[in-house]
Amino acid sequence: MEYNKKITAFSHLLVWFVLFSMPYVLSYGQEQELTRVIAHFWIPLVFYAIIFYVNYFLFIDRFLFEKKMLEFIGVNIILLVLLLWLREGIDTNFFADLARKPHKEGDNNGPSFKMFIYVQLLSYMAPLIFAIAIKTTQQWVKTEAESKEAANYKLKTELQHLHYQLQPHFFFNSLNNIYSLVDISPEEAKKSIHSLSKLMRYMLYETNLEKVPISKEIEFMKKYIELMKLRVSEKTKVNYHFPTINTGITVAPLLFISLIENAFKHGISARSENLIDIEMKLDNDIVVFKIENDNFPKKVADKSGSGIGLQNLEKRLQLLYPNKYQFKHELIDDRFLVTLIIETG
Repeated sequence: MEYNKKITAFSHLLVWFVLFSMPYVLSYGQEQELTRVIAHFWIPLVFYAIIFYVNYFLFIDRFLFEKKMLEFIGVNIILLVLLLWLREGIDTNFFADLARKPHKEGDNNGPSFKMFIYVQLLSYMAPLIFAIAIKTTQQWVKTEAESKEAANYKLKTELQHLHYQLQPHFFFNSLNNIYSLVDISPEEAKKSIHSLSKLMRYMLYETNLEKVPISKEIEFMKKYIELMKLRVSEKTKVNYHFPTINTGITVAPLLFISLIENAFKHGISARSENLIDIEMKLDNDIVVFKIENDNFPKKVADKSGSGIGLQNLEKRLQLLYPNKYQFKHELIDDRFLVTLIIETG
């Protein structure tokens, strides 16, 4: 902020330096009479500067932006009249020999007094209009910046809410799975609790960043799949293929886990054989994630999972990767297919 103020002040000084130097720049190589330069160039520029900065720092903020148009016009008329009177007094008392005296009406040898006043008013309107233009532009830029800042804050807040919403959802679903193992296989239940602690440690301490390496997400998904495999019967076969090369790609954390959860929730049955296929491919900065499973819809009374995972995923994708993702799911021959493509670059 301080740097921007210095740049603005330097820009103003540079502009006025150029304007005050114009008489010598335009008449390069020719001798200039200092008295004439002062009378015809520098004094008008001082008056222009007065009009500009009085409006720039005072009148525009106090009246124009407060929608007090009549007051704004009134104070500027008073200022212009005062400057016209002052200009006439300076010309008469200090530059009588140089000043172009306005002729009285009826004198055909020069411009009328009304024409002189009209020309002076027009010249004084230029800095006024320029001050309004600059101040309005600055106000618009400031408003846009504040609007973007508010939008970014809202986005971060919403993403944080979705992130915190996903953690207990994941935790409770995993606990339900472990609970089902307690009576069947206490040893497997112990292993599951240990694995769950590692997964929760990752979720709590390593996913607070906007982006994480894809390799960490892959490791997290592998551990979760192995945890879920402990509770399924031999009738369920789970295949998964993840890239083994570290490409340096980063993604928003916990994007794919909801799809894997969904496959284990709706894709297994204790009464029939079933297959879950999970595959991820990396192509430059594009991540392609596919998952396919049998379809065994839960009963209406079954509230496990509460359906929050996929809703959470779609909302996060909209916020994190607008126009940079494709999310498609379809049911083909009792097989549920999901494809998620994300452009991470």
